[in-house]
Amino acid sequence: MNRISWDQYFMAQSHLLALRSTCTRLTVGATIVRDKRIIAGGYNGSIAGGDHCIDKGCYVIDNHCVRTIHAEMNALLQCAKFGVPTEGAEVYVTHFPCLQCCKALIQAGIKTVYYAKDYKNHPYAIELFDQANVNVEKVELAESVIDLR
Repeated sequence: MNRISWDQYFMAQSHLLALRSTCTRLTVGATIVRDKRIIAGGYNGSIAGGDHCIDKGCYVIDNHCVRTIHAEMNALLQCAKFGVPTEGAEVYVTHFPCLQCCKALIQAGIKTVYYAKDYKNHPYAIELFDQANVNVEKVELAESVIDLR
């Protein structure tokens, strides 16, 4: 029996998390991993108990949905809420992180960002990851790993 790689396993987890997204513009999932163990996961959606894009529509300001908390932020906030350290951890994200998430990941001590799809890869985010010595790798999810239909 052939097992999938760790990268494919964790990326598949992120794609599975994205299926819980409540934003209709883009579904994103993020999985934070340390020592080959999942320590948190998140998807993009509204605050707990708040209105969701799927119910009320996106609340767009300057071409961004401000109703939504990004998947990476939700995963980091889950760690903060439950006292789980993120220093030296890795994150697997379905899409390249936005500039704000990039800064949060750096400040949280994330050392490697794996992403499956390019999405408005901001040049300053790339520069910041480089300055902070954060390794960034594109790891596309292999079609044979998970059927998202």
